[in-house]
Amino acid sequence: MPHGAHGRPRTRRERWGSFKESPFLPASVLVLILAAAAGLFAGSYTYSMANPTPRHVPTAMVGAYEEARGKAFLAGMEKALDASLKIHAYDTRAAAVEAIDDQKVFAILDVRDSGEAVVLDVSGASGASVAEVLEQAAPAVGKSTGVAVTVRDIKPLQEGDPRGLAIFYISLAAVIIGFVGAIQLSVHARALNPLERIAFTAAYALVGGFAIAAVVDWLLGALDLPFVESWLILALTMFTSGMVFSMFNTMVGRWAMLPTWGLMVLLGNPSSGGAVSWPLLPSPLGVIGRWLPPGASINAQHTAVYFAGHQHAFPFLVLAGWALVSCAVFWTWRHRHPGGRDGSPSQAPAHAAGSAGEAAA
Repeated sequence: MPHGAHGRPRTRRERWGSFKESPFLPASVLVLILAAAAGLFAGSYTYSMANPTPRHVPTAMVGAYEEARGKAFLAGMEKALDASLKIHAYDTRAAAVEAIDDQKVFAILDVRDSGEAVVLDVSGASGASVAEVLEQAAPAVGKSTGVAVTVRDIKPLQEGDPRGLAIFYISLAAVIIGFVGAIQLSVHARALNPLERIAFTAAYALVGGFAIAAVVDWLLGALDLPFVESWLILALTMFTSGMVFSMFNTMVGRWAMLPTWGLMVLLGNPSSGGAVSWPLLPSPLGVIGRWLPPGASINAQHTAVYFAGHQHAFPFLVLAGWALVSCAVFWTWRHRHPGGRDGSPSQAPAHAAGSAGEAAA
């Protein structure tokens, strides 16, 4: 028969204390986190990509768009799209084409013959999903308003990427491998000191970016890349993603994967404009996405591939800003980062003495 202190039932507090010290607590927490992450992952991508709907489509207008039929066609397009065309008027078609190259507008409506005919110039390279929506709506609106409509794609996608998704895929690879690489450094190269960790993050980013560009361009021929520029954009993306994880690792320790995954994958990728162009995204995502590393990477890569000579500084500033902030936080709180080596002089004699004692033994 049980007797004494060893025989009494454990209290609830004792059982809870035992559970906290066991591996079952973190395992149980992970079960709940993974279930929530699965739902959020599916929800975020479905919300942004499953049913893309135009909201505001920047459009250039030239010609007789002030004529009655021109106004009727414009009103019909907005009704058909259930969205507003954000009109930018230009005096010449050449100026409107320049606006497409600068990615200020997604299409050109050229109203001719006092409104009797309309030429719709779309830009598949600016956004395949937006071009497809406009191409489908314009002929039907022309028929209902009595306006002859001609649709042309003046900036088509490359043959190896007819849906315009290759840039999204290579940027996604850079983002995910970027922070997975940082995780692996934390696990398998734990003894790296902070400066060494930053250096090796830059090293795998450079090599990884080269590998992505080489496979997509040289091996598969899916995209004809401006190789050096695309490589460096991918490398900067991987480095930024890796340092974002390292930053969170100093802040929240072993749970760093949660904010990294939330920022880069749950929020960053759906709002990046890579799979669905930003005019078709829910409005908040279309704004937020440009300020996050995945969206900045896709914007820079997209311009490099399809709009050479019209590159913008903004996406590079976004990537560089995230990288610098992450490095600064990591370096400032480096004492909190797990791993590293103690190379302080005060430890050297003790280590030497210990080694001598072991040798003597």
